[in-house]
Amino acid sequence: MDFRADNFYAAWRERSRAVLALHEAGPMPPEKLLQAVWQHQRVHRGGLKTLDGKPVRVLHPGFASVEGGPDFRGAVLQFGEAAPVAGDVEIDLQPGGWRAHGHDQNPAFKNVILHVIWNGSPGARSKAQGPETVLALENVLDAPIGELARALENESGLPEALRGKCCAPLRELAPEQLAGLLRSAAKVRFQNKAAAILARAKHCGWEQALWENLFRALGYKHNVWPMLGVAETKSRWAPGADSAFALQARMLGVSGLLPVELTRSQKNTDTFLRRAWDCWWRDRDALADCTLPRTVWKFHGLRPANHPQRRLALAAHWLAAGNLAGKIEGWIAAEIPDQALLDSLQQIFQVKQDEFWSWHWTFQSASMTKPQPLLGEARITDLAVNVVLPWLWTRANEGGSDRIRREVERRFLAWPSAEDNSVLKLARQRLLGAANARSLKGAAQQQGLMQIVRDFCEHSNAVCADCQFPELVRGCVGGEFKPEPVRVKLEPGKSKSERVLNDIISAVV
Repeated sequence: MDFRADNFYAAWRERSRAVLALHEAGPMPPEKLLQAVWQHQRVHRGGLKTLDGKPVRVLHPGFASVEGGPDFRGAVLQFGEAAPVAGDVEIDLQPGGWRAHGHDQNPAFKNVILHVIWNGSPGARSKAQGPETVLALENVLDAPIGELARALENESGLPEALRGKCCAPLRELAPEQLAGLLRSAAKVRFQNKAAAILARAKHCGWEQALWENLFRALGYKHNVWPMLGVAETKSRWAPGADSAFALQARMLGVSGLLPVELTRSQKNTDTFLRRAWDCWWRDRDALADCTLPRTVWKFHGLRPANHPQRRLALAAHWLAAGNLAGKIEGWIAAEIPDQALLDSLQQIFQVKQDEFWSWHWTFQSASMTKPQPLLGEARITDLAVNVVLPWLWTRANEGGSDRIRREVERRFLAWPSAEDNSVLKLARQRLLGAANARSLKGAAQQQGLMQIVRDFCEHSNAVCADCQFPELVRGCVGGEFKPEPVRVKLEPGKSKSERVLNDIISAVV
């Protein structure tokens, strides 16, 4: 087949799908296409100016956001002769989109430094009452919009030119070297978690430290602190509760998440609420000083299964079952093959069924047709690598049990991969140049990559300014690197110590 010959399918496609895409929003291209144009910088980069005539130099367009808020985070831009600044970029078709979409009232958009639109007049900014800097794309594209639509529709991931400076040297590492680097970084992350658990255990005891960290893990990134607040007062609200339901009523009351009004439309929910209030009203005054205001909880962007009401209900079952710490200690002492690790821990933490929460995501949701588990495999892995294994390791380390400590380490390195997340996706593309989640083998490698992001990427910017990591990696290429004392310029409170950095590097070779 001659690929140079006319292709009838290409002609069909031109007349239908590709062309129709341009008219999705009427005479303007779809916003998704403008986002792709900005990410891949398909513009005349040397001639960009804001609507008020100020030159714009894009040092880095930022990273596409997948969790709401501005479309691109962490962009590095230079306006005129001023020093480069870092901030967010929002893409809208028209200047009025800033107010129409509520960005002017949303604190998540406070760091936007550039509002990118399709077209607009010099006076459009004042009418929109948005950021002072507005850039129109219509007349600065490097190709016709129809051509860009076809070129960018199958593009995914981070463009090669926008990846981290460490991406190239990381690709040159032998597979075993890269695995060793990620494993060494994972060990640092693991030991940091263990050290935090130990510090807390010295004040409140091993079992309370376990519960506090389990509650933190159930809060995920949105509600870590209110979950911890509930756990810290466990000695107040747990005594005397003789069932999972009684514990649920008290925790929902103490958390401030027990609704004060019935739904009047869902019988099962209203029945549950009446029973819960029958329990809670007796204890409410006595526990008033440890009751949290509802305003401390965040619900935006939460998956229904992760709602804190449902997670507290799950923890109530753990408490009601009793002796969770003993079950975990028995689990680490048992001989369990690697392929059965996840299932064996799930048997400890999974709840067979809850009369209400197996059938509801929240108090507002309708009853489901089929019961849903209160805890999935992905969350079991999160609990294992973030709480259970570090808790067991630091107990064994403090108690001088080398056998248990080594077994914990072995299970950590053998644990299957956790669920993918936005941090891992961006890190894989930026550091490893890999979009596929399978490029990381196991939870330990995922943890190692996240530690590198924490230690280096979070202390630099999108253009990797002053980041030491690329040079450190280059020293490993070819196996010729000999670790020497590394002198890193550290800002107070911003990075790990030189000793930890040297430990990571030394462990690779």
